[in-house]
Formats: sequence, structure tokens, C-alpha cells
Amino acid sequence: MNFPLYIAKRYILSNSKNNAINIINRIASMGIIVGAMALFVVLSVFSGLKVFSLSFSNDIDPDLKVASILGKSFFVSPEQEAAIKKIDGVASFSKIIEERVLFTFDNKQEVTYLKGVDPNYSKVNNSQKILYNGQWIEENTYQVVVGFGLVQKLSLGLMDFNKHLEVLVPKAGKGNIENAEQAFNKSEIFPVGIYAINEDLDSKYVFADLGLAQELLEYKTNQVSGIELKKKPNADETAIINQLNSIFKGKVTVRNRAQLNESLYKMLNTENIAVYLIFTLVIIVALFNLIGALIMMILDKKGNLKTLFNLGTEIKNLRKIFLLQGTLLSIIGGIIGLVLGIIIVLLQQHFEWIMITPTLAYPVVFSIENVLIVMGTIVTLGFIASLIASSSVSEKLLD
Repeated sequence: MNFPLYIAKRYILSNSKNNAINIINRIASMGIIVGAMALFVVLSVFSGLKVFSLSFSNDIDPDLKVASILGKSFFVSPEQEAAIKKIDGVASFSKIIEERVLFTFDNKQEVTYLKGVDPNYSKVNNSQKILYNGQWIEENTYQVVVGFGLVQKLSLGLMDFNKHLEVLVPKAGKGNIENAEQAFNKSEIFPVGIYAINEDLDSKYVFADLGLAQELLEYKTNQVSGIELKKKPNADETAIINQLNSIFKGKVTVRNRAQLNESLYKMLNTENIAVYLIFTLVIIVALFNLIGALIMMILDKKGNLKTLFNLGTEIKNLRKIFLLQGTLLSIIGGIIGLVLGIIIVLLQQHFEWIMITPTLAYPVVFSIENVLIVMGTIVTLGFIASLIASSSVSEKLLD
């Protein structure tokens, strides 16, 4: 049996004759347990907040989005559509048009995105999930679905036949403009549904039929500004992107959901790292107790160490005893802290004890990744702290 490991385990399991050292050891162990538990709970909370924050954009953003590199729009041939359908891993796709336009209603104006979508859009994004009131648009109609934020800004309602919502799109062309009729393509549109996601997104889009958007922007029937795709479960995203680039001969850019919301993902990841570093600093401070406990143990066992040294045990093996003792204490404390943290997280998930609002529980997510992060942090820092403490064992100390 490994001699230093055997002695280290004996020192962990047995109490010292000095009661003060036993108290210091318990304080050090509690510091590791509480630190591991707190770090895991906080990481789980931020994982929950990340999922909660992204859930809003996930309701309206596709898995993959194809857009032109050369301009606002591009052409999609029937052959290219057929090739997209044959891509392994693509569940469905939808042709879309997005353009900032002017909406007017009852002498009020608002500039936002008109988003023309084809009938397949509901297969790519769950349009019924975001629908707050009314119904989704029908094909080849002048129906639109507006955001709750735009409804409030323009004070409009559904099926209002006395006042008409109007959309104005600047005409493409050259030369001087003599009157407003020459400057805009315009059309009366009819809100039949209201969608609600969050405050930022509720004013971003007005959903309309793809044909209406093409008519207003003077696009051809096969001209679009993007294609949105939904992946099959466990599909190879890289393979899909490569095939799409091949179909469009590299004239398009394909972005996934994270790239579509790059700033949001960066902000959430930065916050997560910042919190991790802050709580890691707390654990480092707690591990000073471990260093102190090991040094006190070394001084308490000085007589035993001197005997072992005289019997031929090398200094490096004597140091290894306390290195292993501190590392084992860190592992045991980390496991206990993780178990307590996991219990707290699972209880919050199932019973929703802590609430943000009367109807919204504090979001937490149990993740194996967080378990590994916490355990890796505790063991690494515990090993370093034990290494520092064990280095105090020397021939000079034993003389």
C-alpha cells in the first residue's frame, strides 16, 4: 500500500489530542463544503438565467439562417429548393423577406421590420407559441400579425374596419421625386393577430405573407432576403452549413442561433465567467483555512514525523503525506458540497420555492458541466493549497 496515502487517511479519520487543531480542521472542511455548494448553486442559477434569457429569442430565431453576402436579397431557384429538401438533417425551411418600412395608423407613425414569410414558416418557428391574441396570417392575403409593443405605440386593435393600418415602402429607382406617390409603394393591411415575446422583440416585426412583401418591395417571385431552417434532432450543423454553401456556390452566409444573437451570447457568457471568478476568489480565501490547518497538523505531528524521518522516510514522502491529506479533504469536502448544492437545485426546480414574481420561479438548471467545473476548481485549488502547506516540512523543521 502507498505509505504516504495510508498515513494521510489515518490523519483525516483520527482526531488530534489538541482540541484547537480539531476545530481548525472542521472550519477548513466547512469552508470547502460551503464554497463548493455556493459555487455550484450560483453557476446553476446563471445557467437557468441564460436559458431563460435565450428562450425569448429562440421563439423567433431559427436554428440556421441563410442570407446573401452580396446584397439585401438573392434568388432561389426550384433546383436549389429541391437540393435543400434533400439535405440530411434539415427538418424544414422557410423563405423570408425582411425590410425596415414605415407603418401609419390614425396619424401615428412607426418604422420597424416588415417580415414576409411563406406557409412553411410555422414549421420552422413555433408561431402559435408566440401568438398572444387572434390568428396567424393566411397565404395570399393582406393580413398581418403585429407585436404587442407596436399595438401599444400605435393604439391599434384587431379587425378595426374604421381605421386602416398602412404600410409604406420606399420605391427603388433614380431621378428626382416630384410627389409622395412616386416615392413609396403603399398598401392597406389588416391586423389579424398579436404576438408577445418580450419588450425588446414585441416591436421588432410585423409578419405578413411573403407575396405581399415581394409586391411592396418589387421583388420577383423567386427573390428573397433569407431562408430560415429548422434542424432535425442531433443533426450535424457543420455538414448542413457546408452543403448550403455548396448549393448557393458560396454566395451566401449561414449563421446559427448563437451567431444571430452574438452580442447577447457574449454578454451572458461574460457574466457567467465574472461570477465564476468572484466565487472562485471566495473559495481561495476559504482554502487559506486549509493551509493553516495543515501547518498546524504538521506542527502537531512533528514528533511522529521526526521518528519516521529517523527510520528512513524521505522528506519528499513526509511532504506527500500532507499533500495527500489536503487533497483528500478537498475532494471529500467538494463532493459533500456538490451533493448539497445538487439537492438545493433539484428542490428549486421541482418545488419552485424561491420566486422572482408571484408567477415566475427563479430559474435554475442542473448541468453535469457545472458539476465538473466545481469539482475541478475545488480539487485544483485544494491541491495547490496543500502543496504550499506541505512545503513547510523540511529537515530544519525536524531538527
